[in-house]
Amino acid sequence: MVRERFPGFENVFERYGAEIYACAVVPSDAARAREVVRSFLDLYAYERGWQPMQTAKVEYEEFHAQLRRELFEQPTPSEVNGLLRRRRFVVLQGPPGTGKTRMAEEIRQDFFDGRGMTVQFHPAVTYEDFVVGLSPDPQDRVLRFSVREGWLATAIRRAREGPFVLVIDEINRADLGKVLGEAIYLFEPDEVGGERARHVELPHAIDGNSDLKLPDSLFVLATMNTADRSIASMDLAIRRRFAFVSVPPNRDVIVARGVPLAIQVFDWLTDVFVEHAPNETLQLLPGHAYFLARDEADLRERLRHELLPLLDQYLQQGYLGPAASELSAVRDRVEDVIGASVGTG
Repeated sequence: MVRERFPGFENVFERYGAEIYACAVVPSDAARAREVVRSFLDLYAYERGWQPMQTAKVEYEEFHAQLRRELFEQPTPSEVNGLLRRRRFVVLQGPPGTGKTRMAEEIRQDFFDGRGMTVQFHPAVTYEDFVVGLSPDPQDRVLRFSVREGWLATAIRRAREGPFVLVIDEINRADLGKVLGEAIYLFEPDEVGGERARHVELPHAIDGNSDLKLPDSLFVLATMNTADRSIASMDLAIRRRFAFVSVPPNRDVIVARGVPLAIQVFDWLTDVFVEHAPNETLQLLPGHAYFLARDEADLRERLRHELLPLLDQYLQQGYLGPAASELSAVRDRVEDVIGASVGTG
């Protein structure tokens, strides 16, 4: 691949091909040539663990900061809303602490004028909670049952008045096959509303109507935690009905808080996950919320009681595989930096 990309340098590859670690063509333009060579030196210094000279430190750190900012593509609420309007059913996925729930709420407020409702899924959520069920209705010491509309039925009713978004937090924590039941048939983006709208027959009629269909003014925006290995993956039949947007940690949010130690620790962890861990473990990289604090004292407490226990769990469960030793080293470095907590020996 390298030989094909740089066809004019065959003599170089014949002579040094077995030793070349990385390569780039140095442009003829002096400014760009300086940038390429400087980047090589900065990366090599980082790989070797060298400390930059004080006069070059700012330039060195800004170069690496720019690389880290470009590691993960950050979706904006406007982009997610655009996808939601086109695809109707969208899932925001990512590790905990990346602001998925916050973004969903922002979209509801800013793009739906607050018209929406938020529900949270968990293992105890049932079909009766989400679609339709029966609830006890005691009258005159006689127990009878009345039909109770679920969250989806409520959202459908309210969507008839205008655009409405149903936000489902932690969608993969529930048994989706059981929770959705026959209603999964309705979640087809191209067949919602109008004459093509799909419909299902409910086991219990709501206000005398047992026919259920999704209006084209109803949108579903869900969040999903990708780090919890105890949660079963989403069924493929359900997954294909949703569009997915990855929400990675955002370094700029940490930088904006202005606590240098937070940036430093986040960068240490990012380097472990990006350089040493398997690609699939990027979904475990702790979100930026773990590093947000009022000041350094507050940060040290959060790192001790929130971040370190999370890293310990990763290590105990062997989540990072061959990168466990690198993560363990960073974990110990964080513990050394934050120091012993007050009142401990």
